Amino acid sequence: MTAGVVGTPAALHRRSGSAAPGPGFLARPRALWHRRRAVALLVTRDLKVRYASSALGYLWSVLEPLMLAGIYWFVFTQVFTRTVGAEPYLVFLLAGLLPWTWFQGAVVDAARALHTEAKLVRSTNVPREVWVVRVVLSKGVEFLLSLPVLLLFALLYRAPVDGHLLLLVPAAVLMAVLTLGAGLLLAPLVVLVRDLERVVRIALRLGFYASPVIFAVRDVPAPFDTVFALNPLSGILELCRAGFFPGAVQWAHVGLSATVSITLLLVGWTVFARLERTVLKEI
Repeated sequence: MTAGVVGTPAALHRRSGSAAPGPGFLARPRALWHRRRAVALLVTRDLKVRYASSALGYLWSVLEPLMLAGIYWFVFTQVFTRTVGAEPYLVFLLAGLLPWTWFQGAVVDAARALHTEAKLVRSTNVPREVWVVRVVLSKGVEFLLSLPVLLLFALLYRAPVDGHLLLLVPAAVLMAVLTLGAGLLLAPLVVLVRDLERVVRIALRLGFYASPVIFAVRDVPAPFDTVFALNPLSGILELCRAGFFPGAVQWAHVGLSATVSITLLLVGWTVFARLERTVLKEI
């Protein structure tokens, strides 16, 4: 849904004198923080529009991952002899599919955010990173809203739930950092190279199977397990599953995920800042 179509918050219509690029790199996060209310308004508006215009509303946040979990559960437990994941496998699947849905949806939408919101990007006096941050946070809220469903299935299948469930907090933070970095990197590039949007979609399809969503890193035979461990999503998904499968966490993977996520955020923000002027000429 495009912000320019339905009820854009009035605070965003304070036009600047020109569509010049924002502040210097070091000041950009501070400028974004100062406009946090505008970000909150956009996120709230997105969620209201998405749920109010749908008969199923909130259920759409979990319907797709639930259907996928059901399919993979049937294939790996009823059709084939499963040798991956952990029991209860349906909980294992949901604990991987729900954060993956956040990552996939946010990367796709963030990559096209500047192009989709071109009119507002040019005319509103807010840091242009807002349009990427808005997407990441909106999808993140949807992820948080889906957690009660995960907990419900964990209780139904009597999965062990303990204090490791609190590791969902650093998992969500790392996912937000990783996704924001990817979004800031891709958003200006997609404006300049339109075919890149298709490449992103294809890469995400491949990335699903290159990430431990339906299996664990330990299920991958050597030496390929080392390659899968390098995926920054590996440590994040292990943290997401820690509350139900404490033995799944390998802290080396988590440390690598944190390092890659922070690095990608710095790279993404740098690329965004350097390409901003060029992007404004193209949109």
